[in-house]
Amino acid sequence: MLCIVLLGGLVTNLVWCAMLIVRNRSAAQWADRAMPLSRNYLLCAIAGIAWYFQFFFYTMGESQMGRFGFSSWTLHMASIIVFGTLWGFALREWKTASGRTRATVWAGIAILVGATIVIGYGNKLAA
Repeated sequence: MLCIVLLGGLVTNLVWCAMLIVRNRSAAQWADRAMPLSRNYLLCAIAGIAWYFQFFFYTMGESQMGRFGFSSWTLHMASIIVFGTLWGFALREWKTASGRTRATVWAGIAILVGATIVIGYGNKLAA
């Protein structure tokens, strides 16, 4: 079932990447011998391993949540968004964004953190 669900993300990413490759005229870079392909392959392998382990540990955590397992996916997705965005700020990927955009992103992070606290508190009350 997970393969069917993730197929939508695969198709979306393939189409978007193809559009960017055409728009930026960057397909020729794949044939460029000056590019360090081994480094790119290594980074892709690390990303794939990290992606696999996030689901591996997610499933381990969900199995320990008992009757509150229903909230695991929400917590998982919120964590990915929050930590991914924080890494983006730490690596200065947001430096060229307007102040209004950055404020909106920080507001979104605050909402996700608040929602996570509400879910945790609700689970505590239900226990």
